[in-house]
Amino acid sequence: MWRKSSYSAGASNCVEIGRGVGIRDTKAPATHLAVAPGSWSAFLLSVKAGEFAPSGQTG
Repeated sequence: MWRKSSYSAGASNCVEIGRGVGIRDTKAPATHLAVAPGSWSAFLLSVKAGEFAPSGQTG
């Protein structure tokens, strides 16, 4: 099952995540990038910690 962010608001330029499957672009749903659960969790923790925020901004 694929899920789109609630921040997408119906836009077509979105990235979706799929539990146990990976990440895909809504414009190319036939292909996806497989991501291990531990790697995904580490990525989410980094995002929440503001590690990818533009300089001077935090999430």
